[in-house]
Amino acid sequence: MQAKAVYIHIPFCAHKCFYCDFATYTAKNQPIDAYLDALEQEMSATLAVEPAAAPIETIFVGGGTPTVLTAAQLTRFLNIVERHFPQRAAQLEFTMEANPGTVDAEKLAVMRAGGVNRLSFGAQSFNEQLLTAIGRDHDAEAVFHSLGEAKRAGFTNVSLDLMFGLPQQTVKHMQSTLDVALDLGVQHFSAYALKVEQNTRFFTLQQQGKLPLPSDDEEYDMYQLVRQRMREAGYFQYEISNFSQKGYESKHNLTYWFNEPYYGFGVGAHAYTNGQRYANARGVKQYIQTLAGGLLPRVEQYEVTRQEDIENTMMLGLRLAEGVSFARFRQRFETELTDVYGAEIAALVQKGWLIRTPKGVRLTENGLLWGNEVFARFLSY
Repeated sequence: MQAKAVYIHIPFCAHKCFYCDFATYTAKNQPIDAYLDALEQEMSATLAVEPAAAPIETIFVGGGTPTVLTAAQLTRFLNIVERHFPQRAAQLEFTMEANPGTVDAEKLAVMRAGGVNRLSFGAQSFNEQLLTAIGRDHDAEAVFHSLGEAKRAGFTNVSLDLMFGLPQQTVKHMQSTLDVALDLGVQHFSAYALKVEQNTRFFTLQQQGKLPLPSDDEEYDMYQLVRQRMREAGYFQYEISNFSQKGYESKHNLTYWFNEPYYGFGVGAHAYTNGQRYANARGVKQYIQTLAGGLLPRVEQYEVTRQEDIENTMMLGLRLAEGVSFARFRQRFETELTDVYGAEIAALVQKGWLIRTPKGVRLTENGLLWGNEVFARFLSY
């Protein structure tokens, strides 16, 4: 399979959130123009040996906060992308992540002109105290303003990120946030539980016993509340953490969940092309210097074995509401899913965590809550 999806990482943001462990850096005094030079060098060098399939179907620009770039820098960036990926599907999905308060009419016009047709805003919560407690540098009003600007600019495909399981967050807080969020008329929501990662401020606070997280039962209740409210509002839960109106599922993220190839460019980016996975250096300086020296910035690269590919297909595919398709599995691996995992499927069906349908296998309602246990059954180690 050839990659028809592109991920590009812009690691700069105005402020580092307390839970963030991504390859991100405060934009002040960063060599952003030199970084754009390096991005262009990486794209050119990669495509010289791994030419793009025509047409590209999805492009996703993540971060960081890509919209901390100035309008001139965004124009330059989008021109770089256009030069290297000019062959695009008629229904291309081109997503740009944005932080509330970092977009204006000029930047949005630049994005529209550059082909961006989907925006993903990190709202996280509409409770001002919680936003402060997790290190966000925007308030609820900034979300409303940014959404209004996006609508005026002509964007009709907008996603909001929400978080639950935050320090001192209650089910009542989540209810209030959903009351506001579901009244905004956006097409897609991602709702993620907080995961405390190393090398974050929250990890340090947790080690010191100073991170007052909700109980597991409270977090479970928040998740179930999200699912219920989304369903009642007409949003379909097509993946464990993602909800959309009909036809507005994230095509780019579906690439990951179907375990399909994708290009990855930029600091800390991961990619899966030509049967290999690789990861780039996480440091901006290292990334720029490596490319200036004529080398690709890959710090990890390995060939994906058939067994690993099968396991990834199962673990990622079972995150989807539709689950893993018998036909898709047969077409990809030239064997039957039940010939590979017949015993595991039977055991999980018996346990009530999987359901087998004429089209494939998927999680049950109970299995959804024990997803990691289910996924582990398909690992060979």
